[in-house]
Amino acid sequence: MNTLSADRAHWDEVYSGRAEEAHSWFQADPAISMELIGRYAQSLDAPIIDIGAGASRLVDSLLAAGHSDITLLDLSEQALDAVRNRIGRNSTTVRMIATDLRQWTPLRSYAVWHDRAVLHFLTDSEGQHAYVEALTTGTGTGSTVIISAFAPDGPERCSGLPVRRYSAADLAVLLGEPFDLVECRKEEHLTPGGVTQHFVITVFKRL
Repeated sequence: MNTLSADRAHWDEVYSGRAEEAHSWFQADPAISMELIGRYAQSLDAPIIDIGAGASRLVDSLLAAGHSDITLLDLSEQALDAVRNRIGRNSTTVRMIATDLRQWTPLRSYAVWHDRAVLHFLTDSEGQHAYVEALTTGTGTGSTVIISAFAPDGPERCSGLPVRRYSAADLAVLLGEPFDLVECRKEEHLTPGGVTQHFVITVFKRL
């Protein structure tokens, strides 16, 4: 089994092996993501993509707020199936892409690129380069990029996998000159198990 197939099998097992609310990254109310998307999306029909959406409830909140152009991308079909089952008939209005970001070429430009806790799983330069390539292809001038990753004092592993921790400056260097850092903040995420995880939340504008 190659690395990409092994990663897909890992995440399918993660999402099929426990309830959504038991995952360490679970948020019943994705308040910060909704605040930022609400501030930077120029209209309710602005195209939004949630990278590594998993079974996140962000899509529920976006639909409830009236957003009409939503794409979810995740490596795990199991995760996206969980979303389909949860949101029911609304799933027909949401685009869902089951693929590995490292092998994906976006076919359109998104006004908002949202990533909560995906980039930090790409620990080698090849994966990070592929991420930036997809990001550059999938955004245009004026696009907003929201990336949340484990902070320098965050966990060293998650879901049994190693992660790379980032400061806002680290993320700015990785993304490069086309992306201008316009906002950053810290988040203390309390997991369902009662553990506090430190995140850095960044907002970039595509120049």
